[in-house]
Amino acid sequence: MDAPSSWDALRKQARKLEAQLDEQMNSYRKLVSSKGSAKVDSDENDLESSIERLLDQLQQVSLQMQAWVSSGGSEMVSHTLTRHQEILQDLRQEFHRLRSSLRAKQEHASLLDDFREFDRTRLDLEEGADSSDQALLREHATINRSTGQVDTVISQAQATLGTLVFQRSTFGGINSKLTNVSSRLPTVNHILSSIKRKKSMDTIILSLVASVCTFLIFIYWLTK
Repeated sequence: MDAPSSWDALRKQARKLEAQLDEQMNSYRKLVSSKGSAKVDSDENDLESSIERLLDQLQQVSLQMQAWVSSGGSEMVSHTLTRHQEILQDLRQEFHRLRSSLRAKQEHASLLDDFREFDRTRLDLEEGADSSDQALLREHATINRSTGQVDTVISQAQATLGTLVFQRSTFGGINSKLTNVSSRLPTVNHILSSIKRKKSMDTIILSLVASVCTFLIFIYWLTK
């Protein structure tokens, strides 16, 4: 292959690589502008790898073109080489800038995710603390109700105890009276027995007197 043909082939290859890079750089720009999460997906890695590979290939073509110009190319060829080198440099710089911007967005999204996670954790802790406080308040209220019920039971028990003590004293007085009555009961029984015996004697005497009177009246009636 002669020199002009080789130069034309290098130019065609350079233009082809530049066109592919333009297409993929457009896709990469859209990816960077729409990126809003910290997650790195496979499409992103594949696109970056493809752009880097095309840049390296364009760099190799540029070196070959520079070698061809150094072997005796014209000023126009040298100007064309300079133009391709500038395009390569612009594409590489833009790629590095876009990739840095993408990494910054990913780091920012990661920080936001960490902050949201921290905020959720803080809210969970606060809700847990509120739940603990509410549980303590409910437990305190339950204890107060139980204490009130215990106080009521104690009051009722004290009232019952007072009633029992009063009844005990009353029963004690009755028992004392019963004891006194029991101690006096033999005397009373003796008196009652004496009264009964006296009444019996009076009845007998009255009966005898009535019988004698009746007998005397009968004798008097017979003798008349």
